[in-house]
Amino acid sequence: MYQELNDYLAYQGMKYIKPEKAGNLASEMETFKASGQKARQAFTLLAKELEKRLSPFEMDRVSNWANQAQIGRPHFWAYYHKPTDAPDDVALAIRLYGQKDDFGVSVEVSFIERKKSETTLAKQGKVLAQPIAEPLYYFVQVDGVSHRQAGTEANRLALQKALAEGSVRKVLVKYDIPMSASQELDDLLQELLHGFDLVMPYYEVANRS
Repeated sequence: MYQELNDYLAYQGMKYIKPEKAGNLASEMETFKASGQKARQAFTLLAKELEKRLSPFEMDRVSNWANQAQIGRPHFWAYYHKPTDAPDDVALAIRLYGQKDDFGVSVEVSFIERKKSETTLAKQGKVLAQPIAEPLYYFVQVDGVSHRQAGTEANRLALQKALAEGSVRKVLVKYDIPMSASQELDDLLQELLHGFDLVMPYYEVANRS
């Protein structure tokens, strides 16, 4: 799993062209696609194994290896909902982060953009009602660009104000788990489950009526 994901991270941002249209790049494009498919299969295996331990949460499909513009997208993700959740509710998710040779999987409380409703952003904002401490951190979107902020009380209060003023669009709560070549799948799953335990209060407060 580590090797498949690590190999595909080298293609981050590369444009995929169908081999029959790629000229002398045909062989490279075939390797690109094969690497993307293998990496997505590896991440899907991880996501499905995690689902078995997350009952009653159910997994949505894993993101594709390229976006609609056919740009390589190695930072796969998968969302988890309870059967009683609405499509526009805040969810739990795992997401690959980092670069080749230095990456991991983050656990987060967030939502699926294409399924959001008029109330989803307000629900997401409720994560700021819950106290926070590192190693949890915030992932903050301003003008379409997201950046990391430490999980501190000072940042929580400042983000509450910024969200109310409209200068911040959304705030996610995240926890990172670095991956290594020697890591066993069961050990990684245990670390992910620990991450879900840490972020669960934020999921619960976000979806509380």
